[in-house]
Amino acid sequence: MLGTLGVTVACVCSNSGTSGRSIALRIVTFPPLIALVAALLLSPIEYPAWIAGLLQRVGDTMAPLALISVGLQLRLDQFAGQRISLGLGLAFKLVLGPLAIALLYVLVLRREGETTRITLFESAMGPQIGGAIVAIQHGLNPQLVTLMVGIGILLSFLTLPAWWWVLSTV
Repeated sequence: MLGTLGVTVACVCSNSGTSGRSIALRIVTFPPLIALVAALLLSPIEYPAWIAGLLQRVGDTMAPLALISVGLQLRLDQFAGQRISLGLGLAFKLVLGPLAIALLYVLVLRREGETTRITLFESAMGPQIGGAIVAIQHGLNPQLVTLMVGIGILLSFLTLPAWWWVLSTV
């Protein structure tokens, strides 16, 4: 989803080339999408244990490096100029968006069970680091993006237990 719709929205919002060809080129050259295609093509190949171990270790560093790269850009002194946008974005990501999805799943689609609860819980998690990196690469207010991720992850430590309680009682 991030590799197609997310990149398309980022291109359109950043005015970094909104032609269909330009957007298609950005999607096709999106590194995580290339990695996914390569992984699918290489999945039948049996690797020696040492290569598999090496790839596992490199893969284990990706999430911490991504968090560090965004975290190093986080400046709390930029908070003052971003309060309204930050508040609206985090309210939507941590409360209103998951609530809308919950209403859709439970009331409209009449879904229930563990899979539905897990889906709803994951929708309430903090802002995604991958989406933040795409937004920063396209120049979509990097200060706000880093504040959203940094503060959003911290706030999700408060909102997620509340969502867990709500989903446990449904």
